[in-house]
Amino acid sequence: MKSVLYIMVGTFLGVILYKSEAASWFRIYEMFQFDSFHMYGIIGSALAVGIVLVQWIKRSKVKSFFGESIHIQDKERSFTRYIVGGTLFGLGWALAGACPGPIYILAGAGYWAILIVLFGAVLGAFVYGILRDKLPH
Repeated sequence: MKSVLYIMVGTFLGVILYKSEAASWFRIYEMFQFDSFHMYGIIGSALAVGIVLVQWIKRSKVKSFFGESIHIQDKERSFTRYIVGGTLFGLGWALAGACPGPIYILAGAGYWAILIVLFGAVLGAFVYGILRDKLPH
């Protein structure tokens, strides 16, 4: 039953992101050229909602839909790893025209060329998994 709920929520989110043009290569290109506020508005509003909800969850001891306790661990403070990781993520996003979420949305919308990007993302995650213990975290 949980899987069905996850598929329904994921499908709903995919439709919202597709209709809001958050998965549009053109909108992403505009963002990286600083020609439009559209994507910055979407990302900024998601960030603001996320901050508020995470703080609310941490302070009020809210439980999940399934009655499980939600525990969000604090992240280790580090500057270098976030700068390097963010730069690599941003470069990949700019080159591919899609971050990981919209890759699936674009594939579902029938843009089959995005499967090359999906293959690269999965390969990159696989290589990271192999090298994780050897990397400085």
